[in-house]
Amino acid sequence: MSDQLAKAEEFVKKAEKKLTGWGLFGSKYEDASDLFDKAANSFKLAKSWDKAGSTYIKLANCHLKLESKHEAAQAYVDAAHSYKKTNITESVSCLDHAVNLLCDIGRLSMAARYLKEIAELYESEQNIEQAVVYYEKSADFYQNEEVTTSANQCKQKVAQFAAQLEQYQKSIEIYEEIARQSLNNNLLKYGVKGHLLNAGICQLCKGDVIAITNALERYQELDPTFSGTREYKFLTDIAAALDEEDIGKFTDVVKEFDSMTPLDSWKTTLLLRVKEKLKAKELEEDDLT
Repeated sequence: MSDQLAKAEEFVKKAEKKLTGWGLFGSKYEDASDLFDKAANSFKLAKSWDKAGSTYIKLANCHLKLESKHEAAQAYVDAAHSYKKTNITESVSCLDHAVNLLCDIGRLSMAARYLKEIAELYESEQNIEQAVVYYEKSADFYQNEEVTTSANQCKQKVAQFAAQLEQYQKSIEIYEEIARQSLNNNLLKYGVKGHLLNAGICQLCKGDVIAITNALERYQELDPTFSGTREYKFLTDIAAALDEEDIGKFTDVVKEFDSMTPLDSWKTTLLLRVKEKLKAKELEEDDLT
């Protein structure tokens, strides 16, 4: 470890000497970039992540002097991956630099990938609002490049977090749009009932029984096979329980569905919100009588 560290420091010294010394414009930056690259690798082997990150940034600057934007972007990505272990803010900043450079040279699919990575970093920090911003950007880039599957993965993340933030209408629109797109694709058709279920649960969270009933009619028109699914029956039964303000029925319907198709934590959280609203309504009415 200490050997690698000493080696890395030596490479950095030599690289910086190259930059301050005399040399033909291109050659000194080429020589320095080679040495910075070796230094960064040695810092990584020594698990000195911050120093590896800052050295990759120096490497990126050399590539920019040589007008090699693609190599500069890659160096920023390497810097981000080093910083990821110690400093999320720096990691995000480096990925942002990489995205801007990749946009300049028209590498939009790669830019989309790193926008998604920024979103995942924010998600890991529980910064949901910023995660949504970057998942949306990534989805737009993927959509422009017609990488539909990746675009939809990012959109689903946006829908998931929007619902957590109680932006139910935004969630509903995304899930319905993905369901519509998926109907025309033989590989994605099987997922339609899941997207409509998610949209339906968000409708339930809004608590408007008429709106839920109308939505279920629309989903039947969208996909005539939907009315024969367990998901459709589940949403219809829950809507009936809400209409009748029957907590017991609500609980039984959820339990029965969960025993056949286990509910993930996102659905469970939203359904608990629906149940709490139902409970509050019941208490309100008890107070009035």
